[in-house]
Amino acid sequence: MDKLRAIQYFLAAARDGSLSRAARRLDVSVPAVAKLISALEGELDAKLFDRTPRGLALTADGERYLAVCEGVVERLAAVEHSLGRGGERPRGSVVVEVPPLMARFWILPALPGFHQRCPEVQIELRLIDRSTITDVDASGCDICVVLGWPDALDMVVRQIARMRLLVCATPAYWARHGLPQRPAELARHTAFLVRNPKGVLLDYWRYRRGDEEEAVKLSGWLVSDHRDTVLDAVLAGEGIGRFADLSIQHLLRDGQLEPVLLDWETPDDPPVNLLHRSLARGSGATRAVVEFLEAELKRLEACRHAPLAAAGDDGRPVWYRRAYGRASSTGD
Repeated sequence: MDKLRAIQYFLAAARDGSLSRAARRLDVSVPAVAKLISALEGELDAKLFDRTPRGLALTADGERYLAVCEGVVERLAAVEHSLGRGGERPRGSVVVEVPPLMARFWILPALPGFHQRCPEVQIELRLIDRSTITDVDASGCDICVVLGWPDALDMVVRQIARMRLLVCATPAYWARHGLPQRPAELARHTAFLVRNPKGVLLDYWRYRRGDEEEAVKLSGWLVSDHRDTVLDAVLAGEGIGRFADLSIQHLLRDGQLEPVLLDWETPDDPPVNLLHRSLARGSGATRAVVEFLEAELKRLEACRHAPLAAAGDDGRPVWYRRAYGRASSTGD
């Protein structure tokens, strides 16, 4: 058995969720993919996939093996890259899709430093305000930064950080209306709310503190499908909003926004995922940008305003699976 090719076929099948799609992308026959994956399972004495009517689903062993294989293939690609290019500086164009708030307050301030280190890399920055990336979206980009739980597609998906959702308002607003001591008290405040890309109004905020759990349904006179609009409305001092902490760090640091309920955990905290083409096939420029984005997230996390609770399971709230409606109608 060609072990490396079997691993490549396994990675393709895991990312595509289908033997036939993996075979088309690899330009081989379906039986060839199935035969090598079966041989790999036999050698490992482990079942890597469950076959379902909807396609392939990784088993627990498959998930563990996938994580190891991706790291091994990428390290091998890095060695091949260094041998083949002899330390040549990365060059080329890289298309990066990123949410507007993260571009404005995280990536753009750090880009001049990256340009000084990699002057021959050109970045095309595209703004996306959604957590679901489709194959159509991905076809024109090299790297996607996604806040939330992206669907699987033909890209490597790695979680590089977690956000903490903070309820914030201006100090002047809190001075007029009083600081809430418990989540339930948020209901008497005017909330500027976000409708997510699937059409769900995020009007239901959950909290946990030790054995205590509280959830509150919010209302207000402004709803937007664009987080920048909600942020601007909150900064005007007329209401409260909820934002991912790493995207508003400078506003917290400068005192323009004041967070509350920091002693309560928010179980719906979304992950930050980095999606990119396989670095085994990618350019040195793509690798350089991936490393830059990962390093910047680590730097931001080290400076975060409030501690983050320990990660749970998937953490995906019930409303995330819905299209349209209100989060409050799910009770989650």
